Amino acid sequence: MAITLKNAHDIEMMRVACRLASEVLDFITPHVRAGVTTGELDRLCHEYMVKEQGTVPAPLNYQPPGYPPYPKATCISVNDVICHGIPGDKTLKNGDALNIDITVIKDGYFGDTSRMFIVGDGTILAKRLAQVTYECMWLGINQVRPGAHLGDIGQAIQTHAEAQGYSVVREYCGHGIGQVFHEDPQILHYGRQGTGLELQAGMIFTIEPMINAGKREIRTMPDQWTVKTRDRSLSAQWEHTVLVTETGHEVLTRSALTPPPPPGSSYVTSFAAST
Repeated sequence: MAITLKNAHDIEMMRVACRLASEVLDFITPHVRAGVTTGELDRLCHEYMVKEQGTVPAPLNYQPPGYPPYPKATCISVNDVICHGIPGDKTLKNGDALNIDITVIKDGYFGDTSRMFIVGDGTILAKRLAQVTYECMWLGINQVRPGAHLGDIGQAIQTHAEAQGYSVVREYCGHGIGQVFHEDPQILHYGRQGTGLELQAGMIFTIEPMINAGKREIRTMPDQWTVKTRDRSLSAQWEHTVLVTETGHEVLTRSALTPPPPPGSSYVTSFAAST
């Protein structure tokens, strides 16, 4: 496993790219409402990235081996879609729960983040699942410090999700990120405390748990990208990009409208210094 530790220049560039990714979510928030299509949300995000930020949407035409090129600027996953939902003609309706996943490239560096949105009132289940998934992400983030292990992150997430009666998707994980979209290490959202790679200052990676209201099994659609829950239960996801510092961690994907962490969570934000 080849881990790229980031130097001071890399870290500053990542702060900028990650803040910009988060600001795309700030921008699109008021547009998420009943009657809008996911394709229109993607168009608005794409236009904002290119014209307002001068960033490049990393997902557009992204093509891992064995996959067709991804056709859109964002991933928008609605209700039982776990991840990689392709924006299109789907019209949002009251009660829909959706994840919008943004990755931008700025000056060669990738910033990656996602948030959950609920259209209108939402069901009790959707709101609870989104909240528990948010708590799972932050419980994972709170484990990040030099000397901790990747298994600590996974164990914290898995324990909380399963205690609430939910399941953790295992086929997809967080990842190292920098001048490459996906790099080592892989960040599993399940595991055992004290196992796995030891964290070092200078690592940057995403924590992005995908939590299902039902069982954890998945099914992939014929487009080869869209992944749904096999039992058609709701799924939720949140994502932050995190830096391992000398004394703990710094959440890089923060901006003016980023939801605050749950009570008891610790974080450092560079937002004030970067604006």
